[in-house]
Amino acid sequence: MVSGKQVLPFGSWPTDLSADRILEGALRLSSPQIDRGWIYWLEGRPAEGGRQAIVRARPGQAPKDITPPDQNVRTLVHEYGGGEFRVQAGKLVHAEVHEQRVWLRDVETPEVGRLLSDGGSRYADFMFSPDGRWLAAVQETSAVAGEPENSLVLFDLDAFSEPIVVASGHDFVSFPCFSSDGGRLVYTAWNHPNMPWDGTRLFEQPIGPNGPIGRAMHRAGGDDESLFQPGFSPDGILTFVSDRSGWWNLVRIGADGQFECPCPVEAEFGKPQWVFGMSTWAYLDHQAMLCSVGSGGVDRVCRLDLASGELIDLELPYVSAGGLAVEGESACLVAGGSDRPTAICHVDVATGTVVELRRSFDLVLPEAGLSRPEAIELETAEGLSAHAFFYPPANPDFTGPDDALPPLLVKSHGGPTSATVPVLNLSIQYWTSRGFAVVDVNYGGSSGYGRAYRERLRERWGIVDVEDCVNAARQLAQAGRVDPERLAISGGSAGGYTTLCALTFHDVFQAGASHYGIGDLEALARDTHKFESRYLEGLVGPYPEAAARYRERSPIHFTHRLGCPVIFFQGLEDKVVPPNQAEAMVEALHKQGIRTAHVTFPGEQHGFRRAENIRTALEGELYFYSQIFGFETDVHPEGLEIVGSG
Repeated sequence: MVSGKQVLPFGSWPTDLSADRILEGALRLSSPQIDRGWIYWLEGRPAEGGRQAIVRARPGQAPKDITPPDQNVRTLVHEYGGGEFRVQAGKLVHAEVHEQRVWLRDVETPEVGRLLSDGGSRYADFMFSPDGRWLAAVQETSAVAGEPENSLVLFDLDAFSEPIVVASGHDFVSFPCFSSDGGRLVYTAWNHPNMPWDGTRLFEQPIGPNGPIGRAMHRAGGDDESLFQPGFSPDGILTFVSDRSGWWNLVRIGADGQFECPCPVEAEFGKPQWVFGMSTWAYLDHQAMLCSVGSGGVDRVCRLDLASGELIDLELPYVSAGGLAVEGESACLVAGGSDRPTAICHVDVATGTVVELRRSFDLVLPEAGLSRPEAIELETAEGLSAHAFFYPPANPDFTGPDDALPPLLVKSHGGPTSATVPVLNLSIQYWTSRGFAVVDVNYGGSSGYGRAYRERLRERWGIVDVEDCVNAARQLAQAGRVDPERLAISGGSAGGYTTLCALTFHDVFQAGASHYGIGDLEALARDTHKFESRYLEGLVGPYPEAAARYRERSPIHFTHRLGCPVIFFQGLEDKVVPPNQAEAMVEALHKQGIRTAHVTFPGEQHGFRRAENIRTALEGELYFYSQIFGFETDVHPEGLEIVGSG
């Protein structure tokens, strides 16, 4: 016994934090909105097969489902979706995954609904006009040949006629928003090969009694400036987020047409637009705004005084915040802390009082069993530094031997233009409570650290991200914090690619796990969906002109260099990273006799939504490492087969 704790090998510590406990009551919370004092949000439920429902509550009243139990609120626009619903003045519009139908309901009688679209096209990013007559939406229509067509349309809710096309000819559109008088409709648009965080344009379309009037006017943005979340102040000042300064800062266009940045800071008021319906700012009145401001990998919720440019931190107990919406002095957001789960929150802006209406889980961890994130800076290539969050092992009842160090699990996030945040994550605590150390890496190319940091991956994906993850493992081992002989790396999607590259092109790790990861960049360039079909041009280079570079950075062509065990998890309905990616890697490793496991999930798309599959992936990865690193574990996933001996 050491300090009252029992000594057991790292990795084998017993814990109450089982996969079943993690999934019990687990929810995915997103898209908070506020209307007439009620907070509405989208709730994903793994226990119900990943179904998403619209829920509402307010302080003092319990959450209640608004959508019928037989409906799954989800849009497949861009495959990633987002912006599935909008509520205003008691009227609710939402997409439904079955045939991508669109419903209009009254929130007081939600069992009654009217179909706006019964399929054929997909819709997302809904926005009502102030008078409720018009509904703007992004429309995605399948083409006879080639890519789907995206446009911005208006539904006339008085006439219920066919939607009116407002904007077409762009590869992508998003963020429709009406001025308070309904006379102006703004939106963003971008074209291949740009992604929305590369370069977007802001357009303004006049709206009259019968719909659009004349042509839309280009107001801001270009191929080298990323814009995010346009909207209007109560007195009609066009406002948006731009990274023209190198950081996503707020910009306002005054009546004289001049651009004004009310708070120029080296911080981020925007985020990568992977999904529709995102929100990081809202006006409280014509003199002040409520904002989510990101710096150093964490968010603060601040009040911005427009006259002075002063940011006043509300000092909320959160490190991640988004989905901001305001009604009077009330606000809502989805936020999480390093010691508390993500929650749908109601905030009294005047007092700073927070009421959490729903948490993503109710499980309470003992203080001594909570692994808290430590922000670390990594030395990496070319004299630069990268960022990560380190989680040491933590268990209230067990400790490791004095002469041993914990195994390390390096996490490489997806995107790759995304970021990890130090929010309490039970999937990380699952590992640390068993005696693993975890480092979650915001490699070069991650968002939240300015445009220059985000662009470190320009034509260098598979190099910069991999080096940063490798250096995280090396430096923690050199510092004597982890066992250099038991280093593993794991990631999903783009993070799965980083994982496979690290295992293939570097001799640092002894095991790894690819969750719907990429092994063949050329196959991805040919097979993936429209939204990301040209993404690789910025990350790797134009294809097929740079075909040699694609091959040089594809693990599938260098499996002879991959000498350590790997486990693969893959959804069979994944259209973002198709199943053939994992299949090709598994077949190549089988031929070499390397220990490999391949776990597939019928019906799953990109990412796992069903409880039973999330459980299998979590337990399967732990069991796999136990067999490689030689420690005991109490999990034995049914049907998981490890083949090979190398």
